[in-house]
Amino acid sequence: MSTLLKVQGVHTFYGSIEALKGVDLEVGTGEIVTLIGANGAGKSTLLMTICGNPHPRGGRIYFEGEDITGRPTYEIIRRGIAQSPEGRRIFPRMTVLENLQMGSITARPGSFDTELERVLTLFPRLKERIGQRAGTMSGGEQQMLAIGRALMSQPKMLLLDEPSLGLAPLVVKQIFEVVKEINREQKMTIFMVEQNAYHALKLAHRAYVMVTGRITMSGTGAQLLADPEVRAAYLEGGH
Repeated sequence: MSTLLKVQGVHTFYGSIEALKGVDLEVGTGEIVTLIGANGAGKSTLLMTICGNPHPRGGRIYFEGEDITGRPTYEIIRRGIAQSPEGRRIFPRMTVLENLQMGSITARPGSFDTELERVLTLFPRLKERIGQRAGTMSGGEQQMLAIGRALMSQPKMLLLDEPSLGLAPLVVKQIFEVVKEINREQKMTIFMVEQNAYHALKLAHRAYVMVTGRITMSGTGAQLLADPEVRAAYLEGGH
């Protein structure tokens, strides 16, 4: 398996505050890799740094073997990275269809209809809501739209930032099932930040644990799910 994404010794700052303190990790082609950790650990900062905003002050980021450190975000996206951001950030006044059109801006010309059909097959609820303003939908539907919008760009790697945040347990299960299906059917590489450690580790091929800007542990999803330290910190008291 080839390495699609390589993060090497990355340091990211907000002003004088160091949010990422020498992060090293890799994501292989076709893998689901998850990053777990407490609130404020730096997980979302890492995804944003990969996408070029903010730029790291130290270390390098490689995608498909090419150094993308410090490149502008639009260039990184055009290389095949798409993000479904924390809090969804859909365009609330636009319809579902218009949101999906926005996601397809960097896709291959002539591919819109095929990709739209694929997304609406994955998320039948979006098909029902195709002409509805996105801001009037439920949280779960908006999360489906955020993921669908990212998929419309035909990415080589999908970044998911807290896809289960604020959703009902049944909807969370649906979202994770779709993530698994995207990976299995489309061979999509997925790097996911998730606070719901139980679901994330069950889904992931490999996983990392982040504590205050540093990677403290890594292994297969199953290994971390069974690790007493991980269980005590992230899994005790229910899933």
